[in-house]
Amino acid sequence: MASDVILETQELRKHFGGLKAVDGVSLQVKRGSLTGIIGPNGAGKSTYFSLLAGSLRASEGRVFLEGADVTRLPAHRRARRGLVRTFQLTRALSRMTVRENLMLAPDGQIGEHVWGPLFAAPQVRKQEDALRAKADEMLALFELTHVADSYAGSLSGGQKKLLELARALMRDPTLVLMDEPMAGVNPTLARKLLDKVEELRATRGITFVLVEHNLEAVFERCDPIVVMANGKKLVEGDAATVRAHPEVVEAYLGGG
Repeated sequence: MASDVILETQELRKHFGGLKAVDGVSLQVKRGSLTGIIGPNGAGKSTYFSLLAGSLRASEGRVFLEGADVTRLPAHRRARRGLVRTFQLTRALSRMTVRENLMLAPDGQIGEHVWGPLFAAPQVRKQEDALRAKADEMLALFELTHVADSYAGSLSGGQKKLLELARALMRDPTLVLMDEPMAGVNPTLARKLLDKVEELRATRGITFVLVEHNLEAVFERCDPIVVMANGKKLVEGDAATVRAHPEVVEAYLGGG
């Protein structure tokens, strides 16, 4: 039977010289949850997120994914195990179409190898057909079908965020880390994005962890909420618990 905990950190630390950007953070992320990480500027949220994703190597501590120690695995190997990340600044290829961006997202495509197209043409075509069908499914899910053949660079900020999440889903993740998903997005598309997250949790059992400055959205949608300050985990709990905690008020009003 699968554990309740899909992602765990134990006393995770990241030092940059004398700066303790992340200082002993322990956290358990429950399967199927939507966990929000908040904190004032300089709290260590982005560094901690990069440690979860594997784009930064921890100075101390351990990271577990599905019970396996992945502390030393880089981001691409964690992605193969089901942990993927979206970025605050979307990484879509602007001179390629929206559909092409989706089809390029998964790893391990036969056509990526030098001899693949020469010796495995039928398999390449079969895989391409499957990727196109899956991309079309994502386009429909995120209501992007009408821009499927448009250059990704022509999309609005909100549409790019939807595309970023759709690209992540092309890799069949079990856990998605979302970095500032609502930054630069108008309120209507921001709600649509979060509605899609809720739908994916309900229908596919995907777990989400997000770092976000939009506190209203975090308090409304996330449970649990983790508050960081000065590289440490200050509080963890539901919205009511976090709102009532005096150190949270102090961290924000004091600038952390």
